[in-house]
This record gives sequence, C-alpha cells and structure tokens, in this order.
Amino acid sequence: MTVDSFEEFRYLVLAAQREGQRALAAALKPHDLTPSQAEAIAVLRDSTGPLTVREIGQRLVCEGGSPSRLMSTLTQKGLVESTVGSDRRTTVLSLTSAGVDAARTVGQIEQNLYQALAFLVRDDQVAAAMPVLRALVAQLPAGQALERRIADQNATD
Repeated sequence: MTVDSFEEFRYLVLAAQREGQRALAAALKPHDLTPSQAEAIAVLRDSTGPLTVREIGQRLVCEGGSPSRLMSTLTQKGLVESTVGSDRRTTVLSLTSAGVDAARTVGQIEQNLYQALAFLVRDDQVAAAMPVLRALVAQLPAGQALERRIADQNATD
C-alpha cells in the first residue's frame, strides 16, 4: 500500500464518521438531544447499574470533551439523576423516568440509522471492515471505551 492509499483510507473513515454524525444529529434535533448527549444516555441505558462520571467518561467513544459538563446538562434536562454512592464518597448517575423514555427514543433512532446503513453496505462488507477498524483503535482510548461499552451490552443481554 502507498501513502496515498492510507491517506484515502483515513479520509474515508473521517468522511463516513462525519456523515453518520450529521444524520444522527438531524434525527436527534427534534428531541432536543445532541449526539454526545445521546451517547451518554446510551451508556447509562446499557450499564448494569448507576455509574460515576468517571465510569461514563471511560465508556464514551464519540465525546472527547468533559463528561461532567455533559452529565450536568443531562441532569438539568431532567434525564439523569445523581445520588450518593454506596461508599458515600462518590456520586453515581442513573436515568430518570424521562431519561428512560429518552433512551428508548435514542435506541429507535440508532436502529433507524443502522437500517439506513444496511441499504448502503452489505453484511459481508461490514464483517470485512470490522477487523481492520478494531486493529486501528484497539490500544487507543476510544477503542478501550468501545470495549467497555460492548462488555456492558453483553452483560445486560
């Protein structure tokens, strides 16, 4: 492979991510949610119990900013509540009833996005791309966050 091939690959990944983010943002806008907020809601939805801000931050793949600010915004919207943890030194976050409703909405929007992708890309193409993308991110923070998310989803299935 040439440098040009790697450059094109990099830009194809970025372009796909950007277009996916645009589609997700447009679908979430009527629900007054951003993609980052939707991801944080999904993290709490997929966890086996309440999480600390740090634990949420360790599971965020797309949001590189401040998880505490993100969670504060969701708390102000009434979608997340904080309570004192079992050791009384930590605060844990969980979805409120409105947050559970928002999580259902986020889940439906995600499913709609995946169905739209299925019209563009065949299953075998996705299967062929997955090992390459996993290898790219495996040792990086976003890849490790994704592994935590997958573990949470498997624990709740």
